[in-house]
This record gives sequence, structure tokens and C-alpha cells, in this order.
Amino acid sequence: MVKDGKMSLALLALVNGHHSAGWRNTASDTDTATDIDYFTYLAQRAERAKFDLFFIADTPGARIDHLDAYSRGPNYMNCLEPTTLLSALARGTERIGLGGTASTSFYEPFNLARLFASLDHISHGRAAWNVVTSSNDHAARAFGHAKLPPHAERYARAKEFVEIVRALWDTYEDDAIRFDKATGEYFDPAKFHPIDHEGAFFKVRGALNIARPPQGQPVIIQAGASNAGRELAAETADLVFNSDDTFEEAKAYYDDVRARVARFGRDPSTLKVLAGFAPVWGESKWEAEDKHRTLQELVTPMVGKQRVGQDLEADLSGLDPDQPVPLDIIPASANQHTRYFEQLVHMIKHERLTLRQLWQRYERGNKRVLGTAKDIADVMEEWFAGKACDGFMVICPQLPVGIEEFADHVVPELQRRGLYREDYSGTTLRDHLGLARPQSRYARTAEPAMG
Repeated sequence: MVKDGKMSLALLALVNGHHSAGWRNTASDTDTATDIDYFTYLAQRAERAKFDLFFIADTPGARIDHLDAYSRGPNYMNCLEPTTLLSALARGTERIGLGGTASTSFYEPFNLARLFASLDHISHGRAAWNVVTSSNDHAARAFGHAKLPPHAERYARAKEFVEIVRALWDTYEDDAIRFDKATGEYFDPAKFHPIDHEGAFFKVRGALNIARPPQGQPVIIQAGASNAGRELAAETADLVFNSDDTFEEAKAYYDDVRARVARFGRDPSTLKVLAGFAPVWGESKWEAEDKHRTLQELVTPMVGKQRVGQDLEADLSGLDPDQPVPLDIIPASANQHTRYFEQLVHMIKHERLTLRQLWQRYERGNKRVLGTAKDIADVMEEWFAGKACDGFMVICPQLPVGIEEFADHVVPELQRRGLYREDYSGTTLRDHLGLARPQSRYARTAEPAMG
């Protein structure tokens, strides 16, 4: 369980919200995708509600096909680069953690290690890196490849990538920088540790040119649902996002990934699991349902087909929206988002939903709750107390109204129940999550970190 028995909360800050039609609703601001003042407002609003983490999801590169659909459901088609945005937000916030996505498929370990070490210094210990392998071929093409490598290969690369990044973050020991004006020694060369790594994917001989981060190492986030993703999370992550939409599935995931953590010789309590959670608040359950219905009616068939087809890895553009999806056009397995693919296949095979019903029901695995503050808090308490998660990634269908309503109505209800903090008890993201600051590997052993 998290520190002091309180749940953790993170906000997924997608410009106008998670819903593909959120930008069309009159409750949403427009033309805010590149507005730093808007994002500062969102981060400050979450910080006033004592959220652990403000999180920016990302994909590298814009889509260049199916533009009729993407121009109407424009997530990631006009967005700021995460580390740049988070560095700016560090100056407008004081306590909330700042996390962002960066792909192991398209960065090099050295420049990513430097970016997030810098963010941790700029924010005084609030940085988090979401490790992804990327899951769309449009990103591969933007970097000169015809398509993404196979799933297993991407995760093998990611494992090696994370190992190198962590070794680079430990270049300097904590007390290596001396500033000794009398002797003229700026740093102690005996406490400076280059790496000499040659592996299957990377060859790195060098050292990071920045002091060890305030957190020791920035928080590592992972969200893999496949076996390879769970293994990577269990071995390397501090925080995991889970997108199961039932208590039973979420509980099974929680137990499984924590058991894997133990097999890697780690204390299971050092890995925190946040469940994806899509609340819609209303003064009554009817009002919340009406808000959601209004958004659903704004989804055009073109966008609905594209959204389901993307995660199903199939072209649905020519299908009748009021008929079930034919089983013979579905791939045998996923090469992109395994969890989302499996959820859709289950809905098609076992519920026999029409394509229209699919896009109206599908939440990319996140638990949807429509209702009052009590209704929403009841579900959160059930999942948290039942150890299906350590907290929640709040994924508002609309922003900024979603975080405003959640902060004003749901957070006080959680606090009244003793489930959520009244104030921050520390200054770093690791403090908020109840995670210890990791020692430098060189403080534990004199052996080389990598070779």
C-alpha cells in the first residue's frame, strides 16, 4: 500500500481530455494545445488538489494517412514535446510530480538520460519517465523505418535502454561535486564513473555531464500489459499504469505484477500500480450520464471506426456501423497495444456488439464511472481497499472541466473518508509515492556497473 495508507492520484493531461470529441463540446476551451498558460493552469489545479503526478502522454510524429478521421479526433496531432513542456511547468508548480512519455524505439539512451536528469534538477526532484516502445507504424516511418520491429524485439531493446539510462544517471556519486576552491577540485574523479557498454542494441562508452539527480534517479513509469511489458515493469519500474476495466481483472494484474517484482529480488511494495480511471461527475447520476451521452453523440462514424480500428489493427472504414465486426478481418495477435487489442476482441467475440456500440462503449480499458462524488469515491475505495491498485490515473473525458469537478467534489469526499492526503508530506515525487531514494550503485559496490 502507498505511504500512510493513502491512495495516489495522477492526472493524464490530454489537451481537451481523453474523449475523442472532448474538444467539440462547449465546456472545453479551444486552441489550447500549444498554450503553456493553459497547461500551467491544469498542473496548478491538480497540485492544489494534492495530486502526486501530472502526466503528459505522447507519440513521436503525426499521422499522415486517414486524415479525414484524425482531423476530427485530433489527439497527438498538435502537441508540445513533453520534456520541454514539463520543464516549463516546473517553474509554475512547486510539489506535483511531472511525468512524460519518451520512446525507447526512437531516442538514444544518452540524450534521454540527460533530458530527464535535467528535468529532475529543474523541478527539484519531481521528474518521471514513462518508458514506452511505441506502438504505431506512423512513428516508425517518421524515423526512417517501414514499420515497427516485432513486439518482443522492441521490449528487449527497451530493457537494455533502461539499464544504460540508469547507469548514466549514476555517473556522479552523490557527493562527487566538491566545489573545493582551496584545492581547485571541482569534482572528485574517484567518484565519477563512465560506462563502457556494448550490447545487442547499443554501444555506449561515456558519462553523463550532469550531477546525480535530486531523486537519485527519476521515477520510472511503465504501462505494459503483455507478458514482456509486465516483465519489464517488474524488473525496472517504480510506477505502473494498468488499464483493466473490472475489479477482478485489475486485482489479477496487481497480484501478478507484484509477484513478478518479488521474482526479480525486489520488494513488491517498491512498485506502485495506478489504475486507469475515467470519471464523469454530476450532481446526480442522471446528470453525469447526460454529460457522457452528449459527448458520445459528437463522435462521428468516421472517428469511431478509426479509433476502434487503430487498436484492433484492422481497417474498419468500409464496415456498416450497425453490424458486428467480422471475425475474419481481425489479426491473430497484436503487435501494438496488446491490452487494448485483447479487450476489443473479447467484446466482439463474447458480447457481439455492433461497431457503433463498440466505439460508444470502448474506453481503452479504463474504468468508467458516471455519477456523484459518492458514486465515484465508492468505486475508488472498493478498488483501493481491495488491493486492485495503489491509486488511480485520472483520465478526464474533458479538460479543464474534468479536473475542476474532480478536485472540487471527489477529492474532498476521498479526504473525508481518510483515503487521500490533506497536504503533501514531502517535496519530491518519490516522497509522494512513498518510494525510497535509490542509492548510487557505486555506494553499494565497487564493481563496474556495466561492461
